[in-house]
Amino acid sequence: MISSDNKDHWENVYETKNPDQVSWTQKKPQTSLDFINSFGMKKNASIIDVGGGDSNLVDYLLEEGYENITVLDISERALERAKQRLGAKAGKVKWIVTDVTAFEPPESYDIWHDRAAFHFLTTPEQVSDYLKIAGKYVNNCIVLGTFSTNGPLKCSGLEIQQYDENSLAEKFKTSFEKIKCITEDHITPFNTTQNFIFCSFRKL
Repeated sequence: MISSDNKDHWENVYETKNPDQVSWTQKKPQTSLDFINSFGMKKNASIIDVGGGDSNLVDYLLEEGYENITVLDISERALERAKQRLGAKAGKVKWIVTDVTAFEPPESYDIWHDRAAFHFLTTPEQVSDYLKIAGKYVNNCIVLGTFSTNGPLKCSGLEIQQYDENSLAEKFKTSFEKIKCITEDHITPFNTTQNFIFCSFRKL
C-alpha cells in the first residue's frame, strides 16, 4: 500500500532541494556501474533502477550503450528532474512513478539495482512485499546498496534500517544467492561521510 505521507515527503524533498542539498547525490555512481558491468550481460539486458530519483546512473548506463532501462521512484518530481536533465535521451528510458512495495511490474528484469531505497523499508510487511516482487520479477541479478551498520540511522529525516553482509544475505536467501559484498564510504555534497554496504545477488 502506498503511503500518501511517504509520497508527500519525497515530492517535497525534490520540489525544494537541489542535488547538492541532499546527501545521496553522486556525480558518478561508479560502484553501481562496476557491479552492473560485472554481470557481463548484453547491452539489451533489461535493467531497473529502483528508487532511482534523479540519480545520474541512467545517464551513464545510456552512455555505456544499455538500451533497456527503467527508472522507478515514488516521487514524480524526481523523475521529472531526471527527464529534464537527459533531454531527448529521456525518450529511451521507461519511467515509473510508484512506491516499490506496491509495484506491479509490467515485465521482468535481468538486473535490479537499488541504491538507498531498500533501507527506508522499516516494517516487516514492507520488506516482505519488496522481496516478493523482486523474487518474482528478477530473472538474473540484484545490486543493492544500503546504509551499513556503521552508517547513519536516519536519512532525510526518516528512520532507516541498517544492514551488514549477513543480514542482507539472510533477507534475500529464499530466491537469491550472494555473489559479493563490499562496504564503501560515500562522501556527501556537504562533506560528511556515510558508510554503505553494496551486495550483488544471483537468482537461484
